[in-house]
Amino acid sequence: MAVTSDEPMLLRSDREGITRLTLNRPAARNALSLALMRELQAELDRIRGDSGVRVVVIEGKGPAFCAGHDLKELRGRNDRAFFEEVFAVCSTLMQSIVRLPQPVIARVHGIATAAGCQLVASCDLAVAAETARFATPGVNIGLFCSTPMVALSRNVGRKQAMEMLLLGEAIDAQTALRFGLVNRVVPEDQLDAEVERMAKTIVSKSPLTLKIGKEAFYRQIEMPMAEAYDYAARVMTENMLARDAAEGIDAFLEKRAPVWCGA
Repeated sequence: MAVTSDEPMLLRSDREGITRLTLNRPAARNALSLALMRELQAELDRIRGDSGVRVVVIEGKGPAFCAGHDLKELRGRNDRAFFEEVFAVCSTLMQSIVRLPQPVIARVHGIATAAGCQLVASCDLAVAAETARFATPGVNIGLFCSTPMVALSRNVGRKQAMEMLLLGEAIDAQTALRFGLVNRVVPEDQLDAEVERMAKTIVSKSPLTLKIGKEAFYRQIEMPMAEAYDYAARVMTENMLARDAAEGIDAFLEKRAPVWCGA
């Protein structure tokens, strides 16, 4: 069913600590218009301080995950200031996903192209249907996928990233798995079950530990090795002083399930 003008471009549902954010522009293959990116950014800002949200799932409604930027919108505004705004908002959005305290899972079906592929790469985890396809095809239309390249090149090897960027060809889900762009590939009818399993596993962990670990991962990955070890040692020291660490270790030694307090 086509999205009417009074339907929201972004849907949110919350259940048992899992928040699903659904891109809701199916007729446009969930292309990232400026308005949709602003909606997604606003929702992430709300989630950031919501202790009830333990994990976020980003998905698309309709036949595709996300077809990238809205090319019709871009061509309709031959305006440098507008282009600068679009790419600045997109860059902030992708970094917000990385900086969100809660882990973020991409649920991928159909196509994830250009900025849609960037969105997958920006999420902490990604589960793809066997039928999913991924591409950074900007080179085919004279617009190199420069901003998607930032997230892509931090997820896959250099040769693999350049293959996608220079050839502009779609890769299948198994190739995306081999490249390191996604974590799991499952039959399409098992996609929801696998995403749910992964999300529930994350929900069972200490939210404080996940927050500490996610932030530390992205910070250390950009550091030289010696600096990364120094930083990680400081993080582990602080983590050891947390009540959840004491509870987790005691529960392990006592062979019981831990009860997290988030502190």
